[in-house]
Amino acid sequence: MPYDFGFLQAAIAACMVLVAFVVRGMSGFGAGMLGIPLLAFLMPVHTAVSAFGLLVLILFVFLSIRDWRQVVRHELKLLLVPTLLGVAAGVLLFTRLDNRLLLQLLGGFLIGYASYVFAVRYFGLPGVTCSDRWAVPVGFTGAFLDTLFGGGGGTLVVIYLHMRGVGRMPFRATVAALWLFEMIARVVGYGVAGYYTKDTLLLCLMLLPVMWAGTWLGERIGKRVSQETFSQVMAVLLALTGASLLLK
Repeated sequence: MPYDFGFLQAAIAACMVLVAFVVRGMSGFGAGMLGIPLLAFLMPVHTAVSAFGLLVLILFVFLSIRDWRQVVRHELKLLLVPTLLGVAAGVLLFTRLDNRLLLQLLGGFLIGYASYVFAVRYFGLPGVTCSDRWAVPVGFTGAFLDTLFGGGGGTLVVIYLHMRGVGRMPFRATVAALWLFEMIARVVGYGVAGYYTKDTLLLCLMLLPVMWAGTWLGERIGKRVSQETFSQVMAVLLALTGASLLLK
C-alpha cells in the first residue's frame, strides 16, 4: 500500500474518490473540488493535488474521444490558449504560494453566483449572458487557480459556459476537452517538479477502478436529470465549493 496505508485508510480514500467522481459524472465537474480536500486529510496536499490530476487526465482522455462531436469548438478555441497560460503561471507558483485570501474571495464569488442562479429560478430575477470576450480572463484565471489549489478555478469556466447558454451535453463535452489539455499541462508541470513519486503512482493505480466506477454511476444518474434540474445541481455544487474554500 502507498504511504503505509492500512486497509481502513485505503478504504476511506477509495470512498472519497468514489463520491467525488459520482458527482463529476452527474454534473461534468467537481471531482477535484470534493476529492482533493478530502484526500488532504490522509496525505500531503501537494500529493493529493498531483495524484488527482493524473486520475482526471486519464478520465478526460477517454471522455474527450467519446464526446468529441458534441464539443462547442468556438468556445474551446477561445478558452484553450489562456487556459494553458494559466497553468504555466500556476505551476511556477505551485510550491511557493499559499494565498488563503485568494481562495476566500473565490469562495465568496461562487456562493454569490449560486445564490443568483437560485434567485433566477425561484424569484424571477432576469437571467444574464456574457460575451465571448470573457473567455481570455476566465480561462487564464480558472487554470491558474486550479493548478495552484487543485480545484475551484474551473468553476469560473462552468459559470462562463452557463452564461453563454451552452446546453448540458455540449457543456459536459466542452469542459472535458478543455480540461484534458489543462490536465496534460498540469501533470507535466507536476512531474517536472518531482511530485510523481513511486507512492503517488501506486496510489493512482489503486484508485483507478474506483474512478471508473464513480464516473459510470454518476453518468447513469445524470442522464435522468433535466436541464432545469442540472442548473440547480450546478448551483448547489458551486455553493458547496464556495463554502469549502471559505473554510480552508
